[in-house]
Amino acid sequence: MPNFHRVVITGIGAVTPIGNNIDEYLLGLQKGSNGVSDITLFNPEQHPCKFAAEVKNLQTENFIEPKESKRWDRFSQFGVIAAKQAFNDSGIEITEANESRIGVIIGSGVGGLLTMESQAQILSHKGPKRVSPFTVPMMIPNMATGLAAIALGAKGPSSAVSTACAAGSNAIGDSYRLLQLGKADAMICGGAEASITPLGVAGFASAKALSFRNESPKTASRPFDAERDGFVIGEGSGILVLETLESAKKRGAKIYAEIIGYGSTCDAHHITSPSPGGTGGAAAIKLAIDDSSINPDQVDYINAHGTSTAANDKNETSAIKSIFKDRSYLIPVSSTKSMTGHLLGGSGGIEAVACILSLTHNFVPPTINYVNPDPDCDLDYVPNNARDAQIRVALSNSFGFGGHNVCLAFSKLD
Repeated sequence: MPNFHRVVITGIGAVTPIGNNIDEYLLGLQKGSNGVSDITLFNPEQHPCKFAAEVKNLQTENFIEPKESKRWDRFSQFGVIAAKQAFNDSGIEITEANESRIGVIIGSGVGGLLTMESQAQILSHKGPKRVSPFTVPMMIPNMATGLAAIALGAKGPSSAVSTACAAGSNAIGDSYRLLQLGKADAMICGGAEASITPLGVAGFASAKALSFRNESPKTASRPFDAERDGFVIGEGSGILVLETLESAKKRGAKIYAEIIGYGSTCDAHHITSPSPGGTGGAAAIKLAIDDSSINPDQVDYINAHGTSTAANDKNETSAIKSIFKDRSYLIPVSSTKSMTGHLLGGSGGIEAVACILSLTHNFVPPTINYVNPDPDCDLDYVPNNARDAQIRVALSNSFGFGGHNVCLAFSKLD
């Protein structure tokens, strides 16, 4: 049997609709802030959905040279800024001696959609010679990883994950595995997304996945509520620095928490709909628990995928019940997407950060906009207000189009 390394979190960074750094994001989670508002990134007049959860007031020039940022898609800007925050927070230094032992994996469900759309318009109206030479590197989904590695000098394991809304969590889980096996000493990992574009919004609207509550956008993201009618598209990035416990202790790093389990499955059922009863999600939860060698009774909090769509919330509830049985009703289960909207491939990153903040600050974030109980969703969803609680073990669920399911398990360091 291999001698697995323990893996801890030593740095966190976040760019979200409710805060552009960790302090702001923590306060937003504790207050139950609402990041949803009318779309300002483009004119939504002709769209059936006219609202989203945008990142606002982000000072990109504090992290990226203005000349450089013009050559980066918005999703890459978010990913690099959150990565720099997490890297600086960790206090780790990259030198010639360790540069090949520090890697980057940042997931994205869509990649540079804004670039694709804008350059397609240029191609259509002005011809191929006017298409930017930066088009391809701006739009490909691996570029947040590449740019973060370049910015930080990380020459270790490097890849990008594109498993729809599970991408950020897969990136964290895959990084965890590399560290467990001793293939790296530290990994910068998470998710980034920027799909609030005309095509992105129109596509999800046509699929009937979005809420159309235009008369009251602040109440549109309402996971597990009986009157939920779809998700609210969001944007941003959440990044962690994962490190072997040996490496962190050797350099005297502060340690937020330990990652102790990772489960990844596929429904193999439908391109968008979850498997009936949430069987694929349940299998991922079980794998994460088994991987962590904890007892299900030790789980104190579940950060749900909780998209605010009819099928997801019902099936995720069933998945949780199938694993935790009667104890399901005693575990706080909340969806921070009620505040941030759904960041697609970026959601697993910011929700992993939310779990870590719950562990370190002893609270459970709320599910805001929860008003009308649904008989099919009858767990403790921490309605509307954060709750003080002693959290030792937290799970983070992420489920994506294509049937991808991920569960991550985090704990306080013993």
